[in-house]
Amino acid sequence: MAKVVVDVMPKPEILDPQGQAVAGALARLGVAGVGDVRQGKHFELEVDDSVDDETLQRVAATLLANPVIEDWVVTRA
Repeated sequence: MAKVVVDVMPKPEILDPQGQAVAGALARLGVAGVGDVRQGKHFELEVDDSVDDETLQRVAATLLANPVIEDWVVTRA
């Protein structure tokens, strides 16, 4: 079995209200120096060697991410 990581983030042009909420909370806590926060999703999959990169991309695009508003990166660990 191999470990695969899929990181999903909102596209840069998409508003990220969760990230904005975290940025606001940091400011209220007195944490300086944080300019922007973007919140995404992190998936870890255990797959066998028969699962190819094309299949992993298809899984990310159809199940783990919304391709209209999110970008993703698939990494074999």
